[in-house]
Amino acid sequence: MEIKLLVEGGSMKPGPALSQQLGPAGINMGQVISQVNEATSGFKGLKVPVTLEVDTGTKTFEISVASPPMSELIKKEIGLEKGSGLQEKTKVGNVAIEQLISVAKTKLPNMICRDLKAAVKEAVGSCVSLGLLVENKPATEMAEIINSGKYNKEIEGEMTEVDPKKQVQMKDFFEKYKEEQEKQLAVEQAAAEAAEAEKEAAKTTAGAVEGEAKPEGEAGAEAGAEEGKPAEAEKKPEEKK
Repeated sequence: MEIKLLVEGGSMKPGPALSQQLGPAGINMGQVISQVNEATSGFKGLKVPVTLEVDTGTKTFEISVASPPMSELIKKEIGLEKGSGLQEKTKVGNVAIEQLISVAKTKLPNMICRDLKAAVKEAVGSCVSLGLLVENKPATEMAEIINSGKYNKEIEGEMTEVDPKKQVQMKDFFEKYKEEQEKQLAVEQAAAEAAEAEKEAAKTTAGAVEGEAKPEGEAGAEAGAEEGKPAEAEKKPEEKK
């Protein structure tokens, strides 16, 4: 019997939904929770897919843990709550190559990538969708840079620790980048608001012009009505005869 669960790493707790899933299998819930939490302790704060292979005859089970999506691992690695909603315009973080190597190493056993370098490039792809810089550069440029061999030393050496001096430099770079980004977004927002105001003003002007033209039309209609009255008056005597 196979049971699929989605649990918070290291923090699985008993509850009605879990009882409903495990009840038919007849296995000890306390043991399941304890072993799942142990198996997923490295993914604290992340939702982790877990599969239980249960032998209903012996009431024993085996746990299989799938690693979280690459994007979730990257967010955890850099302490990011959520990605950018405007990936092309707004960047929300700056990632070091060593951090991506760390994530790629974690994910590699569950990937079809042939080697760590390919896994790192997949991590770079996730940075694109999250709206991140990598080594002070747009993530869209990094796959080609990695292919050029620039980071072979770090990847082949499986370097996962970022030098403190480098961390400070990358942080300072991103702070300045954010300032420029916010200025540009403010300019674009002001331009958009001005365009909207101009559009509304044009609508108001058009409405005013239409309103001024309307009385003339009404006057013309009244004049036409007046012109028609004598004709009606002339017809009346003929009708009496």
